Amino acid sequence: MTDEAQQERVERIPTGTTAFEPSSGDYDAAQPEAETGPPAEKPAVERHPPTGAMSAERLAMKALEARLLGGERKLRRREVAAGAGLSLLSARKLWRALGFPNFGDEDVAFTERDQAALSTVVDLVRAGKLTEEAAISVTRSIGQMTDRMVVWQIEALVEDMVHEQGVTDAVARKRLVNELPALVDALEEVLVYSWRRQLNAGVQRLAVRAEAGLQASEEGREGDEDDAPLPLARAVGFADLVSYTSLSRRMNEKTLARLVQRFENKCAEIISVGGGRLVKTVGDEVLYIAETPAAGAEISLALAEAFTEDEILPEARVAMVWGRILSRLGDIYGPTVNLAARLTTLADPGTVLVDSMTASALEHDERFVLIPQEPENVRGFGEINPVRLTRGRGKGLVLD
Repeated sequence: MTDEAQQERVERIPTGTTAFEPSSGDYDAAQPEAETGPPAEKPAVERHPPTGAMSAERLAMKALEARLLGGERKLRRREVAAGAGLSLLSARKLWRALGFPNFGDEDVAFTERDQAALSTVVDLVRAGKLTEEAAISVTRSIGQMTDRMVVWQIEALVEDMVHEQGVTDAVARKRLVNELPALVDALEEVLVYSWRRQLNAGVQRLAVRAEAGLQASEEGREGDEDDAPLPLARAVGFADLVSYTSLSRRMNEKTLARLVQRFENKCAEIISVGGGRLVKTVGDEVLYIAETPAAGAEISLALAEAFTEDEILPEARVAMVWGRILSRLGDIYGPTVNLAARLTTLADPGTVLVDSMTASALEHDERFVLIPQEPENVRGFGEINPVRLTRGRGKGLVLD
C-alpha cells in the first residue's frame, strides 16, 4: 500500500535519611533562596480583588478553580510553608517535585488544601516512614504522571466535543470549562480505583515475584554478563512502525492524531491481554515488558501480526530480548533494553527478532519456531546472532 493510500484510509478512521528543614517560625523573616536558571512561567494570580462585572466564562473558570483547588487562593508561599512547619527552601523542593512553577513572595497562589498536602508529605518524613529523598522521588512521580494524565484527558475531551458537537477546536476548549464540572467526581473516583489496582499489581510484579524471575533467568548465563548486576528479569520488546516518518509528513493534524491513537490503542490492548506492561510510546515506537520469555514472545508476535493485518496502519518491526533490567522513574534501563532497540532496526517489516539467549529460553516451547539469521555487527554489542521468531502451535493471544 502506498503512503498516499494509507493516509487516505487513516483519514476515514472513526473517531539517604534526612528531615526536611523546619520553619524558623517567622516566615516573614526567612531569607529568600537564590533562583537557579530562568524562572518558569507563572500562571495568572490575582493580587487584588477584581473590579467590575466578570464575564460568564470568567465566573465559570473561577468556580471550577475553587472546586479543583479546594477554595480560593488566599495564601502566599511563605504562609503555606510556615503552616506546614517547613522552611521555604524545603517546601519549594516538594513543589518543584510536583512540577509547580516559581511563585513570588507576594503571589497569592495557594489554598488551605495546598498546605494540607504539604503537611501530609512532611509528616511521612518526620514519622520515619520515608526519607526526604524518597519523599521527593515519590512526589515527583505523582507530579509527572498526573501532568501527563490531565493533558491526555483534556485533549480527549476537546477532540470528542469537536467531533460530536461540530464545533472548532478553539470553541471546544472554551466549552470544556463548563463541561468539566460534571465529570470531576467520576474521574477522581476512577483515578483512585485504578491507582489501587495498579499498586497491587506492581507490588506483585516488582516485589513478590521478582526473585522467581531472576531464578528463571539463570539458565544459559555465566554470571559475567553486562546486565548481571541488575535486579529484575524481564522480556523487553520494541515495536516500530515502518514508514511512519514519511507518512506523518503528509498528514494534517487530525489525520496524524487518529493514526497515533490507533497505534497506541492497538498496542495497549495487545500488551495488556498478554499480561505485559506498556512502558511508554515515543512517536512511532512502543516499549513494553513482560515477566517471562514466553509472554514476551506471544505479545511480540501478536503485535507484528496485528499491524500486518491492519488496513490502516503500516507494518511494524518488532524485537524482544529476555534479560535483566533496572526499573526507575517509571522507565526501564540497561543493556537488555539497548539490545532490543538495536534488534528492532534489523528486523524486516512484519517480523520479530530475538537474540540467541532469548531463543535458548524459548527453544523447547512448541508455540514458537526459531529461525537463526546471519550474524550482525551491532553498535555497542559487537557480533550478535539474531533469531527470527515465528508462530508454532497454538492460536497465540486471543483478543476479545
